[in-house]
Amino acid sequence: MKDRLNRRQFGLGAAAAGAVLAAAAPIRAVRAATPIKIGSLLPRSGFQALIGQGCQRSIELTKKMLPEMGYAFEVIDADTESKPDVARTQAEKLIREGAQILVGAFDSGQTLAVAQVAEQNGVPHVINIGSEPSITEQGFKYVFRNFPTSIMLGTNGLSRFNDLFKATGATPKTAVLMHVNDTFGQSMLKGINALMPKIGLPFQIVETISYDPQAKDLSIEVAKAKAAKADLHMVVTRLNDAILMVREMVKQKYEPMGIISPGSPGMYQTQFLKVLGKYAEYATTNIPWLDPRQQFAHTFEAAFKTAYPEEICDLDAGFSFEGILICADAYKRAGSAKPEALVEALKATNIKDRIMIGGAITFNEKGQNVNLPSGTVQNRNGKPTVVLPAENAELKPVFPVPGWSQRA
Repeated sequence: MKDRLNRRQFGLGAAAAGAVLAAAAPIRAVRAATPIKIGSLLPRSGFQALIGQGCQRSIELTKKMLPEMGYAFEVIDADTESKPDVARTQAEKLIREGAQILVGAFDSGQTLAVAQVAEQNGVPHVINIGSEPSITEQGFKYVFRNFPTSIMLGTNGLSRFNDLFKATGATPKTAVLMHVNDTFGQSMLKGINALMPKIGLPFQIVETISYDPQAKDLSIEVAKAKAAKADLHMVVTRLNDAILMVREMVKQKYEPMGIISPGSPGMYQTQFLKVLGKYAEYATTNIPWLDPRQQFAHTFEAAFKTAYPEEICDLDAGFSFEGILICADAYKRAGSAKPEALVEALKATNIKDRIMIGGAITFNEKGQNVNLPSGTVQNRNGKPTVVLPAENAELKPVFPVPGWSQRA
């Protein structure tokens, strides 16, 4: 299968990582006496399988790179099958098998199920990806999140719209919003509706269209969006539906000024670019991304590219790697795998050598990292490329974008 990990490629990538790691981050000379058992939960099958498998590639890299930095751990992998009820039972199973800390699980619904199990069992849980705000608003004592809430994503992502319009000199007056109707999509919709007036965006949403992320046909939804005759197509997607949506837009010759997400997966991912080719170009996502200013980010990306040359090193990979790093770092500082010791170490987390844009990894009193700004990532020349903010940009943004028939 194309998405299975190639062991030879992984070995080469890991070796490359080890060779350059010393220059990228401090080496810890003393290893913990025994490895901590980290239970990793990801949707490696089901409708989110491609995303989960992408995160898993990064988990595999941690197994080589982090021990060379002096961290002692082992990872027990579990598949949530893209279902919250399975995520719950798999989290319980990992704990029975001896997992001393949990990481996961990408999807907000699945992540909340894991968080509840962790809290009930008194086992620390580090959220690598998962944005539902309520997860860190329930007073959980064992849950820590290194990912923006949907409110943070919405605020940061919507703020980047004005930056884009200012940089390109083009301003839409109307927009259509298409969004998935799952936990994440509903949370993003709520945030967008609440935040747009406060941020002062120049356009009005004239049509809001929701759909099932497991939908097999979006022709009716896209036709409705086209009929609105709006300037901008704003989206909150997952991966498979994002592909279906753009295919249908091309088929129906629906050509807005651009397709922009204020902060959702799908359009920057490997399969989106591979499947759609030139039609994936110029799709724009305002999202946390790898930090070009961090040497550790360059080291990680180089190792990732060596191991998986056909894949894109994206935010899923970066946050998944940081999730394991946070667990291993807390254990090393705690000197114990006891839940109370790990929780206290997690509260004191302050990781400055990191991969993603933002300040040091720290957690507030609710267990939330708030140092997670968004960049503007536009697909250019077959890869997601930072175009804003200007100080991090690799290319200048393009808006409005060329029509479907005008792309080489």
